[in-house]
Amino acid sequence: MELKITPKHLLLLLAGWTFALSAAAQWQWVGKDGRKVFSDRPPPADIQDKDILKQPGGRGRAKAPVAATEPTEGAAPIAATAAPAAKAKADPNTPKISGKDAELETKKKKLEEEEAAKKKAEDEKMAKARADNCERTKKAMVTIQSGARISTTNTKGEREIMDDSGRAAESKRLQAIIDSDCK
Repeated sequence: MELKITPKHLLLLLAGWTFALSAAAQWQWVGKDGRKVFSDRPPPADIQDKDILKQPGGRGRAKAPVAATEPTEGAAPIAATAAPAAKAKADPNTPKISGKDAELETKKKKLEEEEAAKKKAEDEKMAKARADNCERTKKAMVTIQSGARISTTNTKGEREIMDDSGRAAESKRLQAIIDSDCK
């Protein structure tokens, strides 16, 4: 007997697999009235874990953390007895969670201090540069106002003597520097 796979058979096979996969993604639990319930959605929150028979993927139902302050209905005896046992079994060397990480806070504070120190050093450097520039500008202004001959070098490398208009322009430029840097 020869087995032939035709496109029609292949299509039917794929359709069968599709329905089988969708059936595998079903929830199954025992309802409050004792009947089995099948659904593609998870059961309501009031269904206990022991009543869930099947869920998609074959995994157990993810359990919500038990609140120590207010136990849920039906879980009160379990939560009340489990909480002291968990506290007794807790490792005494584990750090207590306070909502703040002391190491992180220390690193953050150290980083802020380093940034402040860098800013202060840069500000001091700028202040020193301004003071130095102010002193040099004041000396140049005294020289310009003295009336002595001042020579400059032009773009060709030749010496030129500064005339009165050049002296006035240079005096004006130096005064602007003094006004900005010598505060």
